[in-house]
Amino acid sequence: MIYDCVVVGGGPSGATAAEDLARAGKRVAMLDRAGRIKPCGGAVPPRLITDFDIPDSQIVARINTARMISPTQRAVDIPIENGYVGMVDREHFDEFLRVRATKAGAHRNTGTFLRIEHGEAHSTVVYRDKVSGNEMRLDTRYIIGADGARSDVARQEVPGGDKIPYVIAYHEIIEAPGKIGTYDPTRCDVIYDGKISPDFYGWVFPHGPQASVGMGTGVDGVNLKEATAALRAASGLTDCATIRKEGAPIPLEPLPKWDNGRDVVLAGDAAGVVAPSSGEGIFYAMAGGRVAATAVQAALASGRVKDLQLARKLFMKEHKTVFKVLRSMQDAYYKSDERRERFVSLCHDVDVQKLTFEGYMNKKLVTKRPLAHIKIGLKNLAHLTGIVPPAYT
Repeated sequence: MIYDCVVVGGGPSGATAAEDLARAGKRVAMLDRAGRIKPCGGAVPPRLITDFDIPDSQIVARINTARMISPTQRAVDIPIENGYVGMVDREHFDEFLRVRATKAGAHRNTGTFLRIEHGEAHSTVVYRDKVSGNEMRLDTRYIIGADGARSDVARQEVPGGDKIPYVIAYHEIIEAPGKIGTYDPTRCDVIYDGKISPDFYGWVFPHGPQASVGMGTGVDGVNLKEATAALRAASGLTDCATIRKEGAPIPLEPLPKWDNGRDVVLAGDAAGVVAPSSGEGIFYAMAGGRVAATAVQAALASGRVKDLQLARKLFMKEHKTVFKVLRSMQDAYYKSDERRERFVSLCHDVDVQKLTFEGYMNKKLVTKRPLAHIKIGLKNLAHLTGIVPPAYT
């Protein structure tokens, strides 16, 4: 069989792309390494649940408050109005998406991607089968590379694909039933503290009877396990049983090019679509998988390989401005503890809280409240220039 598309990677991005293509009647194969679980806080906004038809069974917790914690341990609680933030456990959520893609008609293959061989009429994805250990081959017209931040597909096929900037994320999934210490199973804690992460943040996110505790950093020499232990101790979670530990790179910005001009297009972490500042990746990964599938369908219909460029064009048309704003915020506030202190102070502002979560929940910048934007801009300038002290609220 010559497939219309082979999707390399079965995380949220790859599984979404495979399902969309299969539902469109295309011959699609999905190649995934079984057993890999990405470290992830697991937060998903209402728009993701709606856009991608996620059932209640996959939502392990519903969060109604986000707590921002500064380097001096000042805390700001931000209520989540008109809804909730859902939490998923990637161990089960990713497998749910893979199974759903298979039920839609995608052929599932388990193994390790090795290389792509280009031919005259089609290309071939070569992988090592997990069970037999043999090299296997999948002939295909197009390929979607959705194999993570250090994508082998991107490195082999897309210019600049081996140079994507990233941070290393590490977390521990622990047993945390009910309230323990300062831990609240209905609240996400985000810790902005240089002792935990000198350039990113730490988190304590509920997962129902479990919790994800972790942090990320791009600075060499930071002991991720010690930082995570400090997070657990601060929340009263030191004695909770550890279920599993995971680490992985998280990309920091979208690649300038997502296709090879021939038959490959990238999606998800492989394309770098993790939101700056927040590090949010699940929604953007799934959105990236969807536009990659759309681009492949367009190329199949037209025969024009340039249609693969649609993936990046469609994604950036909708999300470029949000990414730009979040990047500016990260560059401004994550560089020192003094700046982090000011950032948490800024979060006291009700307009900041409302606009932030309205944007997060719907994945769009809120434009209907121009006076609030002006007010926030002036406060932001005051904090960055030091006109107000860090403890100003």
